[in-house]
Amino acid sequence: MSNLIPCTRPLRLTALLLVMLMSGCASYGKVSNLPKSDNPDALNYSIRLAANSSTSREVTLVLAFSGGGTRAAALAYGVLQALRDVDIVVDEQPMRLIDEIDLISSVSGGSFTAAYYGLFGEKIFSDFEDDFLHRDVTGELISGLFNPVLWFSNHGRTEMAVDFYEDKVFKGATFADLYHSKGPVIVINASDLGRGVRFSFLQDYFDLLCSDLSSFQVSRAVTASSAVPVLFNPVVLKNHADCNSGSNALLQQAREHVRGSPQLEAVVDGLSSYSDKQRRQYIHLVDGGITDNLGLQSVYEVIEMAGGAKNFLSRLKVKAAPYFVVISVNASTSPQYQMESTNRQPSLEETVNAMADTQLHRTNATTLEQFSSAMQRWSNELSDDQFKVNQYLIELDFNSIMQPERRLFFNQIPVTLSLPRHEVGELIRAGRELLLDNPNFQRFVDDFNSQ
Repeated sequence: MSNLIPCTRPLRLTALLLVMLMSGCASYGKVSNLPKSDNPDALNYSIRLAANSSTSREVTLVLAFSGGGTRAAALAYGVLQALRDVDIVVDEQPMRLIDEIDLISSVSGGSFTAAYYGLFGEKIFSDFEDDFLHRDVTGELISGLFNPVLWFSNHGRTEMAVDFYEDKVFKGATFADLYHSKGPVIVINASDLGRGVRFSFLQDYFDLLCSDLSSFQVSRAVTASSAVPVLFNPVVLKNHADCNSGSNALLQQAREHVRGSPQLEAVVDGLSSYSDKQRRQYIHLVDGGITDNLGLQSVYEVIEMAGGAKNFLSRLKVKAAPYFVVISVNASTSPQYQMESTNRQPSLEETVNAMADTQLHRTNATTLEQFSSAMQRWSNELSDDQFKVNQYLIELDFNSIMQPERRLFFNQIPVTLSLPRHEVGELIRAGRELLLDNPNFQRFVDDFNSQ
């Protein structure tokens, strides 16, 4: 998410604000999530799929893609390129690290890269740059919104975005397509505007709404994950009538596991609120960066609410891998504000963005500290005298760039869905270099290949 205003190019911002004013009349969100089927063979897109993946089981590899518009999408794409080009040796055979990815958790801009890779696999390296990274998404959306036909319809900004991503980026794909792609599990995260709880596009969460995820559009999930409030209307889900999903029993178990943690108790309370079908008839989803801009909380919460790493793996019916690697791709920035070179009062945009950045960095630091501590605890929990789980938290961000001028260059790139080609190229390059030069990543590769 980072800045609340997603494009600091003056003319583009002015045009976007004009569109917002013209489309300011009341509208109703389109509802497209269907009731859950009683079919026992219905598809179940959940983290459990990671237990049946084709990875080697020697390493559990999790990626977390942050928010930040095209800046985040391009940085994450560069990391995938690097993982494609790095091999580890498994049973005396070279294995590409990209083929070892078990799960990608994403928010906002990072969700475009995660969802695209989950759907299309290797095609991301030939098609994604043209389909999304080099496309003037903001310009094309604004152009569509200036169509007078739409000014008096309920087909607002959010539905325009859904249709655009559906046609140009995700090619009509649903979560059934993600299920059948056989790639890593993709966890697209949004925020429940009504309760302030993170909402993941997994069947486990749709079970709480008595709804079917498999027929849901990937484009709509990504739109929800990146729907900055005010600029975009929420994506709306219907909280369907009661069903026998067993979710309430699981939430009751989770409540016992998280007792004593105010943060996790609040998460369970928020998820339990979906059982009130009368008061919570519709769920309004917005930018996932509001509740977790790094994409790490979905991993942390699901393990902790299961009662820890051992219980979590037992529920999945899998054994721990000897190497547990989490790569956090953080595209947030620390820009140099114009207000710092003048006594002129900062503009509303500068003030809002500075406030958002301050809050974001403090939240990110807390999340990383919490997650690092949890990884160590999970590793100790799964290890014994005969078996050790080696854990590596690999943090990638622009602060790791040593050259001051180059670091400043990246920190001045705005949150927008339209970037110049040379900025996209530099971001992709940065993603590759940040991973390959990271000491923790190098240590993991050396440790693994020397075992």
